[in-house]
Parts: sequence; structure tokens; C-alpha cells
Amino acid sequence: MASDSALALGHIVRPGNRGTVAFMPTVKGDARWGDAIRLTLGLWLFVALTALPYIMIRHGNESFLSVLLDESTVVISIALSLLVFACFRATIEWPDTLRGIVLAGAVLTASFAQTAFELSLIAWMAENAYLWNNLSHDLAAGYEKAFKYLLVFGINLAFFQLAFAHRRTLRDERQLTDARAAAHHAQLEALRYQLNPHFLFNTLNSISSLIVTRRNEDAEHMTNKLSTFLRSSLICDPAGLVPLDDELALIEEYLDIEAVRFGNRLDVDIASDERAGRALIPGFLVQPLVENAIKHGVAPSREPVTIKVAATLEDGLLCISVENDNPPGVDHAALRGTGVGLVNVRQRLKAVYGERASLVAEAVGNIYRATICIPDVKAKS
Repeated sequence: MASDSALALGHIVRPGNRGTVAFMPTVKGDARWGDAIRLTLGLWLFVALTALPYIMIRHGNESFLSVLLDESTVVISIALSLLVFACFRATIEWPDTLRGIVLAGAVLTASFAQTAFELSLIAWMAENAYLWNNLSHDLAAGYEKAFKYLLVFGINLAFFQLAFAHRRTLRDERQLTDARAAAHHAQLEALRYQLNPHFLFNTLNSISSLIVTRRNEDAEHMTNKLSTFLRSSLICDPAGLVPLDDELALIEEYLDIEAVRFGNRLDVDIASDERAGRALIPGFLVQPLVENAIKHGVAPSREPVTIKVAATLEDGLLCISVENDNPPGVDHAALRGTGVGLVNVRQRLKAVYGERASLVAEAVGNIYRATICIPDVKAKS
């Protein structure tokens, strides 16, 4: 097993279940009628309430019906504001300069239309209902009203823009999150498929040798083990978690295959307490370390080599160690860092756990040991 030390682990957020990035919605989709209606109703009801004392004073000698009729013109204001929003939405993909001119014209038109309606209503009420005779409806009054409405319709337009910008920001952040999650998932997928091709080559070569020597039962047994192992590797979700017991069972399948190849040169010792076995880990996290132990411990040795896999819980951390005997006469410095096993595991730990996980690979006496420590995560009951 290579003895290079663990890399520093940074923090990367683990992806959720959003899947691939959704198709980008149209820009108009961020200018929503629901937002416009709520904002318009809120603004004009506020204006109506703040204007109520003034309206009550100027209709002091008339019935409360006159106040209600005067206040009811806010309905026209709301309708005109929604027409401005329709213009806002229809021109949302236009060039900024042209769109600014059109929207300014829409606000001016709405202001003049509201002013003209109110002046016409006052004149009609004075002539036909003999009400509101004291209210001015000349051109001077029209200028004042138009200016006030220009401000309110302008504020309404600004609210539309703020709501639209907020929606776009949320959408952009959501798409960025989805893109990062998709890239992160693809990274984990690629790491999972970094199964050492030498393993497949050597296994198939061993199966071929068994067939040539007419050990058909052993060849069939090894083929079944290989099939089971590869099937498990393909269905494993790289971003998902599996119980450690399941991971160790898969490692036993892998070592059973290698045992046919190496015979009595390979001894296996797997130990895990019951609590550690229920802990959840990323699938195929430990297997590359065991493969490393085979490559650097068993393969170059002429003597029996023991591979030990142990798992314990310590202070809220699940620690999994894989160790192998140090074969005499092997230049481990030359082997150090030549495989993808340790790099693969470090990258997956960094992607899933960030700084909360560690991997240390070191020589301890006459053995090599790699130890993973990750947060203890239990399956939901």
C-alpha cells in the first residue's frame, strides 16, 4: 500500500437530489403577474388610506358616499398600473434604451389618463349629481394631480423592477446550485468508475487459466464473484451512503476473487463492531484502499501477506483502517503514489465531508496502514 501522507481536505457542499440542471426558463417567466398584482394592490391601498383624511376633509359637507366615490377611483389606478406592468413584461427583452423610453411613456400615459378620468368624473358629478361643486377640475388642478400620479406610477414601476430582479437573482442562484451539484455528482461518478483495469485484466486472466487447466468449477465460481462485484459497482450511487456492513461484504467479494488468484499468499482479517457496521459511508470508499494493499502488499510478495480491515467508533468518528504486511525486498518508495487508490479516496472524502474527514497512509513498523476517519452517520430507523 502506498505510504504517501493525506492531502489537506477543503470544504465542498454535498449535492442534494435536484438531479441535472433544469432548462433555463424564459426571462418573462421572472416577471410574474402574481407579484405585480400583490405589489400594485399593496401600493394603491396604501395611497388610498393615506389620502383618506384629506378626502374626508374636502367632502366635509357631503355624505360619506361622496368619500367612497372619490376613493373608488383607486380601482382605475390599479387597472392602469397593471397595464403598465403588461408593457413592462412585453418589453422585457428589448434593448435598454428603447425599453426605458417606452416604459417612461407608459407611466406618463397612465398618469395623464388617471388625471383626465378624475377631472372628467368631478365635472360630471358637479353637473349631473350636484355633488363635488367645491372641487376644482380646471387645468391647474390637473397639473398637480398628474404630477402626484406620475410619482406613484413611477414607484409602482420601480416595484415591478425590484420584484423582477429578485426573481432573476433567485433563479440564477438556483441554477448555479444545480450546476454545481451536477458537476459534483459527475465528479463522484467519474471517481467511482476509476476501477483499476489491472484488476479486471488479472481476474479475467485467472479465469482463463482456470478454464485451461480444466478447473471449471473454480472458474465458474470466480466468474460469478466477478459478476456480482461489477454489478454492485454499477448500481452504487456515488453520492449516496451505504451501511459499512454492506461495504465490507462487497470487499469480501473482491478478496474472494483475489484469493483465487493468489492462493495461500493472501490472508484476510476483517473486523467491525456492531455499532460501526451500522454507520453510513459513501459506497466503494474502502475498496480502493484494499486494492492498493493487494497491489503493493500481496502482488510483489513471495510470502503470505495478511490484509486487515478494521472499523471502530471513536469520539463520534468512524475510523476504518486497511493494513498489509510489509513484503521484504520491495522498494515501496518507488511504488509510492503510483496508483489512483489513495488519490481517489482523498478526492471523494473532500467532496463529501470537506474538512471533517481525514485519510492518513503511513508505515507502522513492518506494516503499511491507511486510516479513514469520517463523521459517524447512522441510518434512519
